[in-house]
Amino acid sequence: MKSSGKDCFLDWYALSNRESTTENLKILNQHIMKTLFTVALASALSLSSLVASASEDLKALSTVNSNYKKINVTLTEGLGKAKISILDADGKSLSSRNVRVKDENLMVPYDLKNLPSGEYQVKIATDQEEVTYTVETSEQPATASEFPLMASGKVVDNNTVNLTVIGLDEPGVDVEVYSTESGEVIYKDHIAQADGFKKDYSFSKMTTKDIYMKVIDAQGRSKTLHF
Repeated sequence: MKSSGKDCFLDWYALSNRESTTENLKILNQHIMKTLFTVALASALSLSSLVASASEDLKALSTVNSNYKKINVTLTEGLGKAKISILDADGKSLSSRNVRVKDENLMVPYDLKNLPSGEYQVKIATDQEEVTYTVETSEQPATASEFPLMASGKVVDNNTVNLTVIGLDEPGVDVEVYSTESGEVIYKDHIAQADGFKKDYSFSKMTTKDIYMKVIDAQGRSKTLHF
């Protein structure tokens, strides 16, 4: 049976309509996917910004300072409950404590004198946020007071001794001369000279064997000299 011109036109129209519908569905699906991707990306960026903002807020409410092997953690008033942890460079927890910050700033001191010098981490965490600081500890240089007083005496003659003192950080040395027999102070002297000095002490009625000296510097270090 031959198709009429009208039937051919209807078939073409139906086919064209199906192709158009399919194409429209593809475009609609693509639009939906793009919209979902945009929403997901915006949500991720929003969450990331929120986390970053929270971390910045906690950092603004806390400070960590180190001085040689001592670390001070300061938390600002009103922070509430927080957990402070000290970790080594590998992230291993060495110390952990819970604190509560109310109406005034709270300073929490740590002394790492029994631990080796190096890099440590200080982690501060609340229920909503967390921040980690990195600090470097080092040995404190020895001060002059940790070393013995460098004082020496030399017999010049039977009645005279020469006293030498060096390595002073500040002027001010007291010299006390004692009687060997009685143990009493028989003479005192004060030398207000920086760095060090040399001075002779003579005793007309006593020999060098009859006396001994005690030398005391401004830092409290002392040394007793026998002749």
